[in-house]
Amino acid sequence: MSHKTLGLDSQLYNYLLSSCLREPEILRQLRWQTASHRMARMQIAPEQGQFMALLVQLIGAKKTLEVGVFTGYSTLAVALSLPPDGKIIACDVNQEYTDIAQQYWQAAGVANMIDLRIAPALETLDRLLANGEAQTFDFAFIDADKENYQGYYERSLQLLRTGGLMAIDNVLWGGRVANPEVADRHTQAIRAFNHLLHQDERVTISMVPITDGLTLALKRGL
Repeated sequence: MSHKTLGLDSQLYNYLLSSCLREPEILRQLRWQTASHRMARMQIAPEQGQFMALLVQLIGAKKTLEVGVFTGYSTLAVALSLPPDGKIIACDVNQEYTDIAQQYWQAAGVANMIDLRIAPALETLDRLLANGEAQTFDFAFIDADKENYQGYYERSLQLLRTGGLMAIDNVLWGGRVANPEVADRHTQAIRAFNHLLHQDERVTISMVPITDGLTLALKRGL
């Protein structure tokens, strides 16, 4: 996976950042700390965080969902773009990674907006559905283990309101999805997910070649 937009050489990528990126200092600090982490490749790129923040503002989101938190950059980017009464349900299984996230959420003054659930995300999503929260979320971001993407997608789609937006990360998977000689389980899972989404008439979709590929799925009224 990539933590900067695929297909851009260093000169053009640096131009993109210098000409477009408006990254709050607290996000920059978190990004730089995460860059030294042993799993830094899991970090989304700053241009993707800014793009997601714009999407959240465009749809007037208040209640959002995140599956896969890592050190919390995407969560923080979204939280900083929500209104004061906004809320994020953030799902992850790793306390070590999310301890870093919580330090920055606190420093940014948005910790009260983020409800972190440390548990398998499928269990958390099922619990939200069982609690009557279907069709109450405005925005969802999926960036977790690829083999469970279909399960995360189906549950998140139920949780989204009509007109709600879902963003799914790593759909280009470093370009490996387009290489027929690559057949590991992660790549096959993403290929299968991309095919499923392409056929799903419940959503309007667009695959955006930002960072490692981000598919946007707008829930349609049926």
